[in-house]
Amino acid sequence: MSNFFKSVFGKASPKQLQVLPQNVTIPIEPGKTLLEAALAAGIVYPHDCTVGNCASCKSRLKQGRVREATPFGYTLSKEELDAGYILACQAFPRDELTVVELDSPSESLPPPGKFAATITSTEILTHDILRVTVKTDGPVNYVAGQYANLLVPGASRARSYSFANAPQRKGRDVLDFYIRKVPGGEFTEALFRGELNGKPLGMEAPLGTFHLRGGDAPMVCIAGGSGLAPLVSILEHARVTKIKRRCTLLFGARTQADLYQLDAIKNIAAHWQDHFEFVPVLSHEPADSDWSGARGFVTDHIDARFCLGAEGYLCGPPPMIDSAISRLTQFGIPINHVHYDKFTDSRDLNQ
Repeated sequence: MSNFFKSVFGKASPKQLQVLPQNVTIPIEPGKTLLEAALAAGIVYPHDCTVGNCASCKSRLKQGRVREATPFGYTLSKEELDAGYILACQAFPRDELTVVELDSPSESLPPPGKFAATITSTEILTHDILRVTVKTDGPVNYVAGQYANLLVPGASRARSYSFANAPQRKGRDVLDFYIRKVPGGEFTEALFRGELNGKPLGMEAPLGTFHLRGGDAPMVCIAGGSGLAPLVSILEHARVTKIKRRCTLLFGARTQADLYQLDAIKNIAAHWQDHFEFVPVLSHEPADSDWSGARGFVTDHIDARFCLGAEGYLCGPPPMIDSAISRLTQFGIPINHVHYDKFTDSRDLNQ
């Protein structure tokens, strides 16, 4: 009897989800997404926002068909879609068996916890980026590249910011974030006015699956704006632990005034165990200025010479990420070797 007649005249066969590489198979209750089914079964499945924005639950569809609650293309790049990636939080099964594969199972990442926190100081880095130092009531154990959710009591929702420090073995209770001002944003406007200094905050951390993978492949790191934070954390931790990998860091900004943390990057480069190349790229620097460095969009300066056998690590706004993915894959980096943290435009989220 066909599935159509089973659904009309009898009970349809239950749908199942198989998750690789764990090789675990579980039932999917009617009306549940793949992510909801996995979490209900106790599977450690990367996720955060659950609404299709963050791409933490990105998975490769190996078998079966799914229905999209919202189009995957709003978040995933064309290259990811072509490679068969889906968002588990927005995917409903259409066939009896759905098989997905996780690129980076998160069992090895530290579990999130709840902390009380206080902003102890701020430092102006650029006209629209602050270094914000937060003290927590206990050490936060995280992997370089991860982030925290910060919540002001009474606020409508938490805000997500990446750790800018390298982690420490016993955790950190003093943490830095690079936070960009969003004009009209409830949280960042108050932050830049100094109104949140000393105020109690809630923190959930660590979150996210963006981190440096093992191995000795060359690294192509690309940052835009406040997306420099998780890459500084990753690179500083790699420097301290004496990881030996060739690295190219491209940093996109508008003008010279928007470049920041240059001393920190210079220190990383000076103590790196292998070749380290830093390429700042300015998109709106006046033509008659004294700038002699690279100009244009940062992704225009991705070069085949440093992509051979490399992995990509990308942090910044979605258009930059999508463009970088396209360029890196054109130069031969496999899509599953490109790792990113998209910094969603906070203005769309009323930040």
